[in-house]
Amino acid sequence: MIFYATSGRRNFGGSSVADWPQCKTIGRVDSIRVVGSKESELERRYYISSRKLSATELTQAVLGHWGIENRLHWVLDVSFGEDGSTFYKDNAPQNLSLLRKIVLNLIRLDTHANPKTSLRLRRKNAAWDDELKMNMLGLVPL
Repeated sequence: MIFYATSGRRNFGGSSVADWPQCKTIGRVDSIRVVGSKESELERRYYISSRKLSATELTQAVLGHWGIENRLHWVLDVSFGEDGSTFYKDNAPQNLSLLRKIVLNLIRLDTHANPKTSLRLRRKNAAWDDELKMNMLGLVPL
């Protein structure tokens, strides 16, 4: 990956810092993904920031963002089988993705669970045990 950052008034991809009054940095990332011996096409992404960042700081921010994204996707796929989902109609994929993220956060916030228990098993336990499920949701039976 090659990282560029500027705080000047240069144009990147038809946009300039002047297009965003609070913008302090526009950055460009050029990357080629290599898997085995195969290379992908050059991919160019642009980032804007309200903080003044050097190329090194932009690198850390971008890699940190994608690290978080990749970890979240991995957890959703392993715990909820998100990649195998067959819902494609209308808003169903977005709605179910949002519900999965809400459930994931509820499971992570559960203080009663053994921290060594996998998220997938915690989800299944909550599905099987109504009392546990109510506890996770903070509900008290009347």
